[in-house]
Amino acid sequence: MSTTMILGLVAGVVILFLIFAYNRLVGLRQGVQESWSAIDTELRRRWDLIPNLVETVKGYASHERGTLEAVVAARNAAASAKGSPEAQAQSENVLSGALRQLFALSEAYPQLKANENFNQLQKELDDTEVRISQSRRFYNANVRELNTATQVFPSSIVAMLFGFKSAQYFEVDDAAARGPVSVKF
Repeated sequence: MSTTMILGLVAGVVILFLIFAYNRLVGLRQGVQESWSAIDTELRRRWDLIPNLVETVKGYASHERGTLEAVVAARNAAASAKGSPEAQAQSENVLSGALRQLFALSEAYPQLKANENFNQLQKELDDTEVRISQSRRFYNANVRELNTATQVFPSSIVAMLFGFKSAQYFEVDDAAARGPVSVKF
């Protein structure tokens, strides 16, 4: 074999590797974006349930205005938070804390605990919290795969050449907020 053929073969292998690595990185990035969309959908569902929950509580605990306003403010802050998963996680932590305070109110109001609408909203919110948790695990698994691919050799070279970046995990910082909001009475 001539040197030209060997060099051509090596160049062909390198080009095939670059194509394969690039396509894999694109697929991983798409997986991260898709799984973030799933989280966003569940967060929006959660945000949509909260005004109904607050309205139900208002009827029974209208003098608990501070707690109700804190929940509404936290919901609005979480809904308007844009940017990184880290920023979204911080606003969601605040919202989870405000919701815990709201649910604690129901202990002081037996009529509220017995309200069918309140109980249904709690169940829907609990189900949504479970779906958020599942979506977060799926997203974080996709982030792990992308981050691994952008950091291991030799795909890290392709990632650097074509501008692929590591993604941020969607993590809950507050240890009390690591699980779904408790809605059992």
